Amino acid sequence: IVAVVGIKDSYTGDTLCDPDKPIILERMHFPEPVISMSIEPKGSDDKRRLSDALATIRREDPSFRYSYDDETGQTIISGMGELHLDIIRTKIVRDMKINVEVGKSKVSYRETITKKAEYVRGLHKKQSGGRGQFGDVIIHLEPFTAEQAAAEELDFEDNIAVENAIVGGSIPKEFIKPAMDGIRQTAKTGVKFGYPMINIKVTIVDGSSQDVDSSQVAFELAGRLALIAAADQAGPVLLEPIMKVVVTVPDEYLGNITGDISSRRGMIVNTDDRGVVKMVNAEIPLSELFGYTTDIRGMSQGRASATMEFLEYRQMPNSMMKEVLEAQAGGGKDKK
Repeated sequence: IVAVVGIKDSYTGDTLCDPDKPIILERMHFPEPVISMSIEPKGSDDKRRLSDALATIRREDPSFRYSYDDETGQTIISGMGELHLDIIRTKIVRDMKINVEVGKSKVSYRETITKKAEYVRGLHKKQSGGRGQFGDVIIHLEPFTAEQAAAEELDFEDNIAVENAIVGGSIPKEFIKPAMDGIRQTAKTGVKFGYPMINIKVTIVDGSSQDVDSSQVAFELAGRLALIAAADQAGPVLLEPIMKVVVTVPDEYLGNITGDISSRRGMIVNTDDRGVVKMVNAEIPLSELFGYTTDIRGMSQGRASATMEFLEYRQMPNSMMKEVLEAQAGGGKDKK
C-alpha cells in the first residue's frame, strides 16, 4: 500500500501501474444519485471558487454529481443520501471556506411506463416561405430491463435501449442517428412528469422523409415528438428510490422503531439478534427518511443508530404520485 500526493489527472477508480507491465483493474460501479439540492454562491469570488471546488469533489467522489439548470439558473448537487450531501456542504463551507446557500433536499424520482405502445408517429413539419423542415418517425415503446438488453445485446445506456428496425430505407441512414439522439435526450430530461425516464426500449419501425425539407434537426425533433406521444399511451408512472435501512436498537425500544418504520411506508425484511441489541433490516422510500437519524435517536433516548444505502427504484403508489405532482405544480419546477 502506497500513498501518492498531488495527482491531478487521476480519478477514483483509475489504475496506476508500471508502464512496462500495464494492467487495468475493474472499475467500481457507482449507482445514480437519488437526492439533490440547489447550491448558490453568495458572492462573485465564491462563484468562481465553488465551480473549482465542485470539480475537485467530483474527481474524489464519483458518486457525487453536479449540474447547472438552465431553466432556474441554479447549480444542482446530487448524491446518495441526505447525509452525503450534508457532508459535501460542510466540506465546501468549513474546509474550502466558500460561502454558499443551499436549498431544501429533493428526491430524484424517475419515470417509466407500464405497457407497450405501438406504431406511434412523431411528425415534425414546418413551412415558412423558404426551405421547410420535415421529419417523420414511427416507433414502438415498451418496458425493458437490463437483463433483456443484455440478452438482445442492446446498448442500455442510462437504462434506455433504442433500436433501429427500419426495413427498406423509409428513413435514410443519415437521419436514423439524429432520431435516436432525439429520443434519448428526451428520455433523459423527462417526458410526462419532468424526471428522467428509465427501463424502456424504443424501436424505430417506420417513417418518411422529403428530399428538400428533411434534415438531421428535423428528425431529432420528430424522434422527440414520437417518444412524448408514445409515453402518453404507455401508462406512465413515477418511480421512487427505495433505501435499504439497517437500524441497531436496544430490545426495549424495538417496538418504537418497527412502528415508526411502518408509518414511513417501510417494509421490515427481518430482525436479527446481535448480543443485547436488535438489528432491524428494512426497505423504506427515501422521501420518508429526511431527518431519520435524529428521529430514531429521539425514540430511543439516543441509543439507536441507522445506516442506509440505495436499493432500487420502485413504482410509487398512485396516491403518493398525485401528492408529489401537486407539490411540484404548486412549488414550481422540481425536476432534479
